[in-house]
Amino acid sequence: MSTKQQNINHQSFSEAAIWGLMRQIYDPEIPVISIVDLGIVRAVEVSSTVNNLNPKIIITITPTYSGCPAMDVIGMNIRMSLLEHGFKNMEIKTNLSPAWTTDWMSAEGKEKLRAFGIAPPNPSQSVCSPAQFQEEEVVQCPHCNAHNTKMVSRFGSTACKALYQCNECQEPFDYFKCH
Repeated sequence: MSTKQQNINHQSFSEAAIWGLMRQIYDPEIPVISIVDLGIVRAVEVSSTVNNLNPKIIITITPTYSGCPAMDVIGMNIRMSLLEHGFKNMEIKTNLSPAWTTDWMSAEGKEKLRAFGIAPPNPSQSVCSPAQFQEEEVVQCPHCNAHNTKMVSRFGSTACKALYQCNECQEPFDYFKCH
């Protein structure tokens, strides 16, 4: 019996253990933030079986937007991680409703974005007005923390980010758009 199989047999196949594995999988477009911190993993289910052998692992994921090209890679990385840890009976479900929101990102994940040089999403507004959609959002520079920034492009290196520039330090940076 291999070491990995021995380790798995000693685990209780708990959801907590699977969540731990998911925390080790990073977003392929932003390699400093896990898919759990990003809020992509919505649910982990471990079905019980006779003698707890070969349990079925069901992972439910929600893409940051419906056309996100990274979801295929994320799904493959989830499968590879589960297989590497001896889990062969798995299902990965994609759930589009409710739609992903930046509110699902963890505080730690937002801090990791800032440290990486990507401005994290601003807190969601509880009340929106049409005027808010006409104004440029104030985004804090992740390099010097200045609020004197300007949007250069509504789309940055990926569709979920906008490109900004700081008027103080002159550095360009991505802003993870709130949605």
